Amino acid sequence: MTKTAQPTPDGAAVRLTGLRKSFGEVHAVAGVDLHIAPGEVVALLGPNGAGKSTTVDMLLGLTAPDGGSAQIFGRAPRKAIADGLVGAMLQDAALLEDVTVAESVTLVAALHRDPMPVADALAAAGVADLAGRRCAKLSGGQRQRTRFAMALVCDPDLLVLDEPTVAMDVETRRDFWRTMHKTGRTVLFATHYLDEAEQFADRVVLMREGRVIADGSVADIRAHVTGRRVTALVDRPDTARLGALPGVTDVAVRGEQVTLTCADSDQALRALLATEPSSRDIEITAMSLEDAFLALTTEGAAR
Repeated sequence: MTKTAQPTPDGAAVRLTGLRKSFGEVHAVAGVDLHIAPGEVVALLGPNGAGKSTTVDMLLGLTAPDGGSAQIFGRAPRKAIADGLVGAMLQDAALLEDVTVAESVTLVAALHRDPMPVADALAAAGVADLAGRRCAKLSGGQRQRTRFAMALVCDPDLLVLDEPTVAMDVETRRDFWRTMHKTGRTVLFATHYLDEAEQFADRVVLMREGRVIADGSVADIRAHVTGRRVTALVDRPDTARLGALPGVTDVAVRGEQVTLTCADSDQALRALLATEPSSRDIEITAMSLEDAFLALTTEGAAR
C-alpha cells in the first residue's frame, strides 16, 4: 500500500458528485458537484447555514451523505485519510490542555505510517519556539498554528482548513498564508475573511442554501457585479447633489470622504469634477469580491 496520491481518472484531487445531506426537514447540502485539480487552492465561501461545514464533514468522512459521493485522489474519504493523504485543520478541534505543543503534534504523527519529522511540522507552522509550552498557555492564534502543525505532520497531499486564521493578528495571518503557498499542496479552505480568498485562492466556490451558486476565479466571481466606485475628498459634500450626478447609483458620505457607486464611472467622474471642483485624492476601483458575495448570497434568498 502506497501513500503516493494519484488523481481520479478525470484528473481530480477532489471529486464531489451530487452530494446531499438533510437533517430532518433541513436540506443542508442539496446536490453539490465539485472538482478540485491537484495543486489548486480553493476558497469555499458562503453565509452561515449555506452548507459549507456539512460539505467539509462529508468530504472528510465525518458525516455520511444521504446521496452522492465524495472521492479524494480516487479513494473514499476515510481510506484517503487512513493513507495519510489528507490533513484537516478544524476550527473547533480541541487541544489537550495539559499536553505541550510538541507532544500534541507527536501524538498525531504516531497515527500515520509515514509522517514528516515533528520538528519539520513545528517549523513549517511557525510554532517551533512553542514546542515545550502547554496548550493551556497558548493564545488563540498560537492554538490555530498548533492545529496547523497537527494537520501538516502527516505530510498530506490535500489540506482541508476551516477558518484557519481566525484569532490570528494581521502579521500572523500573512505569515500563515506565506507558509501555505510554500507547501505546494492542494488546499480547500473555508473562511469569512473575504480578503484572504481574494488574495490567496486560485478559485472561489460560493455556496447558498446547500448549493453551489458560483464557481470560478476571483475575477469570474467579481464579474457578477458591474460598475465601479469613485472615492474622493470633497469640501462640504451634498449627498442629494452627488446622488443626482449622471452615472451614479449610490452615494456614501463620511465627513469629507465621498464614495460614489457608479454604473458609468467615466461619466460620473467628469460630472463630479465639473460640479465639485474641490474634489481631490480621487480613486477609481472595481467592485470587490465582497460586493459579489453580498449580491450573490442575497439575490433571491427571500423567495
